[in-house]
Amino acid sequence: MGTEEVRPAFYALGRGGWRDYVTLLHPPYTLWHLSYVAAGAALAPHFHLDRLLWALAAFFLALGIAAHALDELEGRPLQTRIPSAVLVAVAAVSLAAACAIGVGAARAWGWWLLAFVIAGAVFVPAYNLELGGLHTDWGFALTWGAFPALTGYFVEAQTLRVEAAAVAAYAFGLSLAQRALSTPVRRARRERETTHGIEPLERALRLLTWTSVALAAALVAARLR
Repeated sequence: MGTEEVRPAFYALGRGGWRDYVTLLHPPYTLWHLSYVAAGAALAPHFHLDRLLWALAAFFLALGIAAHALDELEGRPLQTRIPSAVLVAVAAVSLAAACAIGVGAARAWGWWLLAFVIAGAVFVPAYNLELGGLHTDWGFALTWGAFPALTGYFVEAQTLRVEAAAVAAYAFGLSLAQRALSTPVRRARRERETTHGIEPLERALRLLTWTSVALAAALVAARLR
């Protein structure tokens, strides 16, 4: 009997075609980190659903698409067959679109948002192309955890208060936990090509994904009442 192929991630689909593009999105992790944007927005003193939706769209483009495209370009961790030129184009267009949303939001709601737009435009290539020493556990927790939560809050409030720091700390700490679980999982799947011994870690990652999404959904639902 042949040995079953070990995929590079528990959410990875079979290689080739449209499946590569779905895998590229890292669907559970993208949802997880978008939940930080929603949680931050829901804790702001004033809540506007349209602002949250635009913030989610911008982060989906910047982190869900552009960052993951650059990550795949750097070493092919997901083993997709997407051409490098396509990955570069997808990353550039998605990041530009995210920045355009940010500039439009700053014009409509407050120019201090430009600071977050600039920071995001720097974080995406710096982290995913491993530039400037940002590609670390703490760099991940800052760029994929604390920063989305703070931005979600600031989009709504146009200021930062103690609850913004608290939600950023929550996202930072949970992102470090994610990193602690996902690092041995990635090494097992991508370097040793085995899933032996990592099942509990992957189960924890799945549970944490849906728990963080459920919490964010509950917070937003409470503000919509």
